[in-house]
Amino acid sequence: MIVLDIESSGLDTGRCGIWQIGAVEFENPKNVFLEESRIDDEDEIAEEALMVIGKTKEDLRDKKKQSQKQMIENFLKWCKTCDERIVAGHNVGFDIIFIQSKCIRYGIKDKFSEVIGVRTIDLHTLASLKYKEKKGQFKMKDGKTGKSDMNLPSVMEFCGLKDTRRVVEKGKVIKEGEAHNALTDAKLTAECFRRLLK
Repeated sequence: MIVLDIESSGLDTGRCGIWQIGAVEFENPKNVFLEESRIDDEDEIAEEALMVIGKTKEDLRDKKKQSQKQMIENFLKWCKTCDERIVAGHNVGFDIIFIQSKCIRYGIKDKFSEVIGVRTIDLHTLASLKYKEKKGQFKMKDGKTGKSDMNLPSVMEFCGLKDTRRVVEKGKVIKEGEAHNALTDAKLTAECFRRLLK
């Protein structure tokens, strides 16, 4: 299983860019991938994303860095080193859709389909089911919205892990901490999977 996380310049998969991909092979945790790229000139940058990742617009558009296409191709090449190429992550559909939309833009969709396809395992789903099994109900934001509150910090807390990363909500830092990093987040996600599967 490949545990994946990306860091992007925003949440819009059609308008924003991927500047970092991190992954860890679940069965062989020493086999990791972490690369950065410059986002495309037309990619938008959300201020909140900069707050989360601790970067500037100039960092994300640094011409000295490789292109997103090259980073994605390197990631797909790395995936071939993994025995099981089922991709897992927290809300992994977001990461997969983001990478897949870039592959379509760069004309490398076939490489994506050949290497990893769309078979995924989602930490949010697993954690929500385990939480309900233990507590008798899903963890919800509040009784009015009907939305799940099993974000990665909540899953980490449920799994007994401390979250030392920065938290940003509605354009404000509500908890200081480490800037988000795709490999760190992939490793945290993998550890949550390990604990939930025991």
